This record gives sequence, C-alpha cells and structure tokens, in this order.
Amino acid sequence: MTRNQSELLAEVRADFEALLNLVTGAEAQAATVNQMERSLLRPLLAMGRKLLQLFLTHRAETESHAPQYGWQRQKFLYHSQKTVDYLSVCPCPWPAARVGRCVGKLEVRRAYFYAPGAGGKTPLDRALSLPARCYSDLLMECAELLAVDSAYDKATQVMARLLGVEVSVLALETSVAEQSQVVQPFYAQREAFPRQEEGPILVVQADGKGVRLVRDDTAPTGRRGKGDKKTHKKEAIAVAVYTIAPYRRTPQEVVAALFQDEVPAGMRPVPQHKQVFASLDGKATALRRLARWAAQREGRHIRQRVALTDGAEALQVQMRHAFPTFTLVLDIIHVVEHLWSAGTALYGETDPQREAWVRTQTLDILSSRGAHVVHRLEESLKTLAMTSQAAKALRRVAGYLQRNQPYMDYAHYLKWSWPIGTGVIEGACRHLVKDRMELSGMRWTIAGAEALLALRAVHENGDWDTFHQFRREQRHKRLYGKPLIETWINPVERLEINQI
Repeated sequence: MTRNQSELLAEVRADFEALLNLVTGAEAQAATVNQMERSLLRPLLAMGRKLLQLFLTHRAETESHAPQYGWQRQKFLYHSQKTVDYLSVCPCPWPAARVGRCVGKLEVRRAYFYAPGAGGKTPLDRALSLPARCYSDLLMECAELLAVDSAYDKATQVMARLLGVEVSVLALETSVAEQSQVVQPFYAQREAFPRQEEGPILVVQADGKGVRLVRDDTAPTGRRGKGDKKTHKKEAIAVAVYTIAPYRRTPQEVVAALFQDEVPAGMRPVPQHKQVFASLDGKATALRRLARWAAQREGRHIRQRVALTDGAEALQVQMRHAFPTFTLVLDIIHVVEHLWSAGTALYGETDPQREAWVRTQTLDILSSRGAHVVHRLEESLKTLAMTSQAAKALRRVAGYLQRNQPYMDYAHYLKWSWPIGTGVIEGACRHLVKDRMELSGMRWTIAGAEALLALRAVHENGDWDTFHQFRREQRHKRLYGKPLIETWINPVERLEINQI
C-alpha cells in the first residue's frame, strides 16, 4: 500500500471511529433521532467521498505501466500520469463546500501512454468506464429523476441541499438532451413482454396536448401587435399501447357507470404492460413510433386490435393510415361530453330534463342508434333561431356525431368486450405532458421539450433503471470501442445471494 493510500485509509478509519463515538458517546444520550440522523448525513457522505477517492487512488497506483498495443500492434509507451476530474454524488467535507473551495470533484490520476503519430491513450478510463464528461452517472441519474417531475432549478436545489453537490441547470439540461437520444434505440432493441402476461386485445391510443413554446429568437423584434402573444403552443402527440383482457358489458351497464349509478359487476381488467410516449415532432412521427411498439406486441396470442381516439379528424386520418388492421373506435367519454353540451343548449344547466335527455341519447348511442340521436338534434334545430347560440351548439354536436358514425358501433364493441374509452391516453396527456410542461411560468424550446418528454416517458413506463443500464453500455461501446462487461458483485449483495 502506498503512502497516499495509507493516509486516506487512516482518515477513513478516524472518521468511522468519530461516527461510532457520535452515536454511542455520552452526548448521544440526549439526542433525538432527528438530530442524530441529520448529524450523520453529512459525515457519511464525506466518508463516502474519501472511500471513493481511496478506490480511485488504489486503481491508479496498481495500474500496470507496461507498453500498450493498439491497432495493428502499434506500441504505446508509458509517458506520464494525467489527471481528470470526477464530480461524485459524494461531496467534499461540508465546511469546504460551503465556503466555495470545492464542489465535490475528485481527482482521477491514471497512466497516459503515447505513440508517435497515433496520439495517446489512458487504459484506466476504459477499465473504470469513465463518462465523457466529469459528472458521475449516479449523480446525473438522480438529478434527472428529479428533473422529469419538477423544474430544472428545483432539481439542482434539492441536490445541493441534500448532498451538497452543485450541478448547474445547464449541465442538467445538457445531460437530459444527450440521454434522450438513446431512448428510441433502447425501445427498438427491447425484447417482447412475456406472452403469458399479455391480454388478447391489442390497444393503441393517441391524443394531443399543447405545449407553450418560447418566442422564436429569429422573429422580428419590437413592440408586439394586438393578439401577438409572447408565446405560442405546439401540439405534443401522446401515444399509448397495451394489451387487455375482454370485458363484457351491456349498454345499460355502461350508462349506469357513466352516470355513477353503480359500478358494473365483475372485476374490471387492467391494461397489461402499458407503454406511453409523447413527441412534438408531429402526428406522423409519433404514430410511426407507436406502430413499431405495437408490432413488437404482435403474436398468435393477439386476437383483436383496437385503436381509440377522441374524434379529432386529422388524428383519425393518421391513425387509419398507421393502423390499417385495427378497428378505429371513438372515445365514448368525448361523445357524452358533446351530449351534455347539447343538453345544456336545449334545457339549460339546471333543468332536471337535461340529465334525463343526455341519458336517453347516451343509451341510444351505446346501442348503435347514433343516427336516431342525430335526427333528434336536427329536429330540435327547427324550433330554434338559426343564429342563436343554442342552434350553433346543436349543429356542432350533430356534425360531430354524423361525421364519427363509422367509429360508433358501440353495441358490437361491447359485445366483443372491447375498451371504448381513452382513459389511458387522457391520463398520459395529463401525467406525461401537462403536469410537467405546464408548471408555473414554463416556456419551452422544441428541442428542450422533446428531450424531457422522452426521459419522462421512460420514467412513466417504469423503465428508468433498465434504460440507464442500456445507456451506460452504449456509451462505453461508443467511447472505448468494446462492450461493457460488468462482472463485479457487491460483497453485500453476494452475501444476500448466498443466503437465499
């Protein structure tokens, strides 16, 4: 053991003894659990930093300086020791960080080998799988996990408060942008889900949600005219795919559920292996990705295929093109919302007849008698002034129902036990897009929103750890030209495995 290693080891042992004395000494008898927990956090992180530095020092000082060989047996001779910074999740001792002497960077010393005309190489970088930038994978993954749910500056503030490590907003945004590029390759290589865990009905859904964008920097400057807003919106297309078991209901049972009279009998099946994604790159691009995901779910276990949308015509056209073998179904919730709008136009918001009318029309539509409802609306229009607001509302609803008749054969959909609501994608629009993109004061560039939505989808799909393992493997191969092979097992984990 070298002098550097001995000194670090002595410091770690002294720190450990100090912690033992802290928790067992006489003064500890007067401490509350809250006081002790807070007192332990910073010293434990500081001791972790020293242990990590001891590990890096040991690896550097035991590294061979024998010649290295590159392409076509080109000989690289040992030249010198070079250092590189590494910003760890473990900060430097707290007082030093507080006065700005250090923000947690460790020093990695490694042997540098050189060959004339071929440049240099540092083999320990590959052995340690050091990232291209100084930031620790663990550090950035923690910061990104906070960033997918909250504003970037809030994420960096939490990291600073809990760990004492300063990560700039720019560094976090850059990391999100870089890692979002790996999301599509990650899902492209992913194996199919076990068929025994899948349902026989394959379902795809899509919907749009506006995202506020910053004003184009290249736009003319000067005073904005009337109606010229500082920001504008671009539609993010959210998509979802899952399988589900059949769920047989009658039109009457669905009406009872919609109007909260009673819960339908029987256990309602849940979506299996739901996958969601959102993109600002247009409907066609989002649906192409959805089609690839749906193709990965295909197999002999899939008996029926359903595509659900809210009735937006442009999206329906794209869905029919992307999923020609799927039956396109109009979301029943949007239909009922239109019926409530028509009921309000006819009776007002407080008349008891309004709900009764909506119930009757809903039952007819669920019984595949939508044409009858359209006819009633047209008859009601004859009693209203053509320019009245009520007439405009009825024409709008009648037009919506008439245009969507091909996608409203609900009697057969229910007989076939299909889903008829877009609750999955409505939830995705809310959780995946709205809850993050519409935080107070949020304005986005297209690239920034696209990158964050990609990582947010990974988190929403429950793929965070698997994705980052794949990302680290791909980065290692890109930087060092060889696959990452991780054979080391934590001795604590090995002990647990042996006890099973």
